[in-house]
Amino acid sequence: MLEQTGDGPAGIPVVSVVGKSNAGKTTLLEKLVSEAKRRNWRVAAVKHDVHGFEMDRPGKDTWRFAQAGADTVVISSPKKIAILEAVREEQDLDAVIALIRGVDLIFTEGYKHGKKPKIEVFRAAAHRELLCAPEELIAIATDTAFDTGVPCYGLDDAAGLCDLIAAKFGVRGSAS
Repeated sequence: MLEQTGDGPAGIPVVSVVGKSNAGKTTLLEKLVSEAKRRNWRVAAVKHDVHGFEMDRPGKDTWRFAQAGADTVVISSPKKIAILEAVREEQDLDAVIALIRGVDLIFTEGYKHGKKPKIEVFRAAAHRELLCAPEELIAIATDTAFDTGVPCYGLDDAAGLCDLIAAKFGVRGSAS
């Protein structure tokens, strides 16, 4: 059953941007993050990568620490902190978002099977049917019309989608 509140840690709303391959998920998420920042929202973005990833570069100090056997490597500077942690198995979305703090909203890309509210990106030229059931969705970002009872927005309507998120989850942003 879909979590109606989309709550993450400390009640932070979580909204997953989902869709089939080449639907435009990353492009829409970039627009949503930009619009959220325009509204002075502090935002986290979590990318789900089923193929695995490598963030560190061979030869760099943090890479060398990991190669030596460190299970967790942290790099910290005056403006950023990154934590690279080796895990024994894939972590579910709740475990990943539990690491996030100090934001007004968490967006995820992927996690199509997660139990968080979703915005599905759908392009008529690339797909035949929706990936998600209507009850899983708070909106559809699309270039076509659907009669599912789920609000539809244009693929570029980040402002409209952020208005929906603000109304549905009470996101107001942080004072600067």
